[in-house]
Amino acid sequence: MHSNSRRNILKSLALGGAATLFSPHSLLSATLPQKDRLGVALVGLGYYSTDLLAPALQQTKHCYLAGIVTGTPSKAETWKAKYNIPDKNIYNYQNFDQIADNPDIDVVYVVLPPSMHREYVVRAANAGKHVWCEKPMAVTAAECQAMIDACRKNKKSLAIGYRLQHEPNTQEYRRLVKEKALGNVQKASCGAGYPESRTDNWKQKKEMGGGVLHDMGVYSIQGARLGTGMEPVAIVSAKAYTNRPEIYKNGLAEIVEATLAFPNGVTADIKTSFGESINYLDITCQKGEIKIAPYQGYAGVKGSSPLGEINHPYEVPWQQAKQMDDDALAIMGNKPVLVPGEEGLRDIRIVEAIYKSAATGKRVNL
Repeated sequence: MHSNSRRNILKSLALGGAATLFSPHSLLSATLPQKDRLGVALVGLGYYSTDLLAPALQQTKHCYLAGIVTGTPSKAETWKAKYNIPDKNIYNYQNFDQIADNPDIDVVYVVLPPSMHREYVVRAANAGKHVWCEKPMAVTAAECQAMIDACRKNKKSLAIGYRLQHEPNTQEYRRLVKEKALGNVQKASCGAGYPESRTDNWKQKKEMGGGVLHDMGVYSIQGARLGTGMEPVAIVSAKAYTNRPEIYKNGLAEIVEATLAFPNGVTADIKTSFGESINYLDITCQKGEIKIAPYQGYAGVKGSSPLGEINHPYEVPWQQAKQMDDDALAIMGNKPVLVPGEEGLRDIRIVEAIYKSAATGKRVNL
């Protein structure tokens, strides 16, 4: 090529002619400054958003509360005043899709009853936003897969709100198991529950994803999986029942117990309840036992083993702040999130298998 022609082409590119060769998105990403904090919009302003996530977003370093989505105008006004949220960042469920045009919002955090998770995760992904979804991920495994597919299609990150996987004491017992510091795991048992006094919450409504197994039961399932460091191969046996049939109706479970089978003959007994306070994880290894109690509390997780105490103390709502900062850093660094959608899908598949075992009285292979 003639040198003069080459110079003219380079000059035209430098002056903006590159727009004819590169997509607008490429130009935009090349010229916009990289954010040092991501804007988060909370979808659903119930207890968890109000008492834990919003306060945690005042502690986070890599993300902040940028917007809200609520169907209650009075809540919108309260949050607007408390957190200085601009009107343009406040949405309801009808105009939610307009969030696609708001550059202030980078992440949509879905904090709704489980039956609504699929719809709003898919809508958020289609709006071009990264998504965080509270646990349980969804009511069915099919819904979980649809959520994963929508985020993958839109090239957006999907993280499930398993705060404990970000928590240092949980990470410490998992390290001991992974490194076989006490030899191989032989068995585990995990319980998660509390006395639920409400009678008209989504947790008491089957059509909204209620029942103890989807809610507190996911903690017990996680305890069995993380405590053994393995994935279950079968549900050996299970029972799902209620002591308050006037509240937990139409077969909705208030209490669930199950035995999970893992490779190499390892088993885990789990229990979850809306009728009693249970909060423990016991991991029996060849050279001793790891005991975690409380296992899943907001105020802290701590435990012990023959190798010493497991206790990194912290204040509420530090767990949620760390979870969101970890996920924000992953997005900004274009790295995998710690707890992707596939992790939530694994647990819901186990939930479905436990219910099947309870209904049939038979072993269910996974």
